[in-house]
Amino acid sequence: MSGNEEERPERPSEVDGTAHLFRALGKIIKVLRKNAGLSQAELADITHCGEDLISSMERGVRTPQPDFLIRADPVLKAGGVLLAAVDDVRDALARARVRHPDWFRDFADEEAKAVALHYYAVQAVPGILQTPAYAEAVFRHRRPLYDEETIEKRLADRLARQVIFEKWPAPTMSFVIEETVLRRPLGGREAFREQLRRLVEVARMRTVHLQIMPIEREEHPSLGGSFTLLTPKGRREVAYTEIYGHSRLITDPEEVRMYTERYGIIRAQALTPRESLELIEKMLGEL
Repeated sequence: MSGNEEERPERPSEVDGTAHLFRALGKIIKVLRKNAGLSQAELADITHCGEDLISSMERGVRTPQPDFLIRADPVLKAGGVLLAAVDDVRDALARARVRHPDWFRDFADEEAKAVALHYYAVQAVPGILQTPAYAEAVFRHRRPLYDEETIEKRLADRLARQVIFEKWPAPTMSFVIEETVLRRPLGGREAFREQLRRLVEVARMRTVHLQIMPIEREEHPSLGGSFTLLTPKGRREVAYTEIYGHSRLITDPEEVRMYTERYGIIRAQALTPRESLELIEKMLGEL
C-alpha cells in the first residue's frame, strides 16, 4: 500500500489537533528525561520498553501510549504532567479508529485488528512507516492542494495507525519497498534522513521483516502498483489496493490468491532483510 489515503477531500468536522498532541508529548518526555539525568536507554530499561521506542516517541514518530505515560510519570518526576495527558491520548486514539473517511475506514479497521500484514510499496514509504515530516511532505505537495487543517488531520490519522507496532502479541508484519522509493528524498534532506532512520528502527524489530526490491532486477511479477495483504483474526486473508485515489478491499478468494502469489515472488526476488538493512544504513550514511 502506498499510504495514499490523502487522495480525497475531508470534511472540516473531521479535523482535530491530535498530531500536535503527540508531537508535544514527545517533546515533554524528552525534556523530562534530560532533567531527570536519564539516557534514552536508561528510561527504556526502567519503563520496560525498547530504546528505539523512546527515541521515536521523543521525535514524534510514534505515539506515547497511556500505559507508558503511567509508568514514566513517577520515573521522570513529572508530578502528574504525563498522567494528566492519559485520558486525552486514549480519546485521541479512539477517535483515530473511527474518524477515517468512509472509503478508507474498512481497511483501517481491518489493519488495526489483523493478525498478519504484508505491504508492498512502489511510490512512497508505506503510510504506516512514515515519519511526521515525510508524511507532511506527501500531503503538502499533492494536487489539488489541501488546506492546513486537512493536512493536520491526515497527519494525526497516519501517526495514530502506527500504534500497531506496540501491540502484543504482535501481528506478523512484512514490507517490501522498491529501491526507487528510497532514491526520492521527499521532504528534503533532513526529513528524509529521519525517515531512513525510522526504516532502520523497523528493520531491526524482531517482529518485522523489511526488504528492499533493488532497481537492478531484470524481472518483476507485479508492475501494477502498491498493495497490502492482511489476515483478520479468524478469517481469510484479504487484499487492499489504492490506485489514483480509488481504493478496493478485495475479498474474492481467487483474486486474493493472485496478490498472495505476486507478493511471494516479490519477496523472493527482493534483498534479504539483512541485505536490506545494510542498504538503508549505507544510504543513511551517504546523506
